[in-house]
Amino acid sequence: MKKNILVVVAHSDDETISMGGTIRKHITNGDSVIAISMTDGVSSRANTDIKEISKRTDSAELASRILGFKWGDCFNFKDNAMDSYPLIEIVKCIEESKKKYQPNLVYTHSGADLNIDHRVVANAVLTAFRPEPGEICKEIRLFEVPSATDYGHKSLTGIFNPNVFISIDNEWDFKEEALKAYNKEMRLYPHSRSIQGISNLARLRGSQVGFNMAEAFEAIRKLED
Repeated sequence: MKKNILVVVAHSDDETISMGGTIRKHITNGDSVIAISMTDGVSSRANTDIKEISKRTDSAELASRILGFKWGDCFNFKDNAMDSYPLIEIVKCIEESKKKYQPNLVYTHSGADLNIDHRVVANAVLTAFRPEPGEICKEIRLFEVPSATDYGHKSLTGIFNPNVFISIDNEWDFKEEALKAYNKEMRLYPHSRSIQGISNLARLRGSQVGFNMAEAFEAIRKLED
């Protein structure tokens, strides 16, 4: 059965870095994938101007064409400052997207993450998708973002504990091309947000379950009729 999938990210590029292969697999399987972003991803950086924001948008559009998903709502919360807003304000935005796109599977950030925007979005998504009678959303999965989730510590941020592993052997080439679309966000190896670092993580996750390459998720809610 075709799935309506919503990917909620703090910044465009999070979707590709964390789960670009899985997105491509969903598209190949005939699912509908919509991603929404909460910030422009760059405005907190020094000397950022409208041209840099436009370049990031162009990169996001290119990545979406490579992987096959579509961008939905893109909000304008301040980058790296989402904790400065009342949580309910963020929740209401996500609730509007929930009504618009009617997803039955949702992906978003793990709360076990150093990046404050990622943690806030994780909390807001869980609040916006709190279960109700007749709930359309049947499953919520959390993803890891190299250079953010791996930089946290259990004493402060908790632990990302994956229990869903999706093979991306056939999708890696698409993910790599989409990562190149975000070339300004990539770092040189051995940084964990380098293409080789992300490939190494995929191989690690794969080897944990008998795949060559995989992306890992933490399913925190699954409803079955």
